Amino acid sequence: MTFECRQCGNCCMYLGDYIQIESQTGSFEFCACSVSTGTQFLAYLDEDKRDLFADQAFTESHPSACPFLRLSGDHVICTIHKTRPSQCRAYRCVSMRIFSVDGSFRGSVSGSLALSSEDATLRELWEQVLSEIPFYSQDAEDRLAQLIEQNGYIVV
Repeated sequence: MTFECRQCGNCCMYLGDYIQIESQTGSFEFCACSVSTGTQFLAYLDEDKRDLFADQAFTESHPSACPFLRLSGDHVICTIHKTRPSQCRAYRCVSMRIFSVDGSFRGSVSGSLALSSEDATLRELWEQVLSEIPFYSQDAEDRLAQLIEQNGYIVV
């Protein structure tokens, strides 16, 4: 199953501290910096998102967000998606967080349905559940969450 972004924007809502615009070098071109690595990169606004970028309302109401993030209808999108830095290209969201009934964190699931957990019981259950659900299923994530919950975990 390939990763499919939901365009919720949660991954980029606090990247304003990590991605900064240093200067505008052209009409739709910016010199930006990945602050955590000190790496500069050229960011070009995607042609179909230039009008969105011009609207500063989202940035003003979300000052911690990545400066290239914008609201488009019900979705929050990256206006430099084609030229985004490597840290953004490598990122995969957490689509599920799994807790025990006492509230302790037990693991997380990425958008590619990969489980990250130290809980051996949960890992074993995850493998069993995955064998019962085809990855290509549209509702795979919902079905996985339901089956995990039926086995005594809390899925958020």
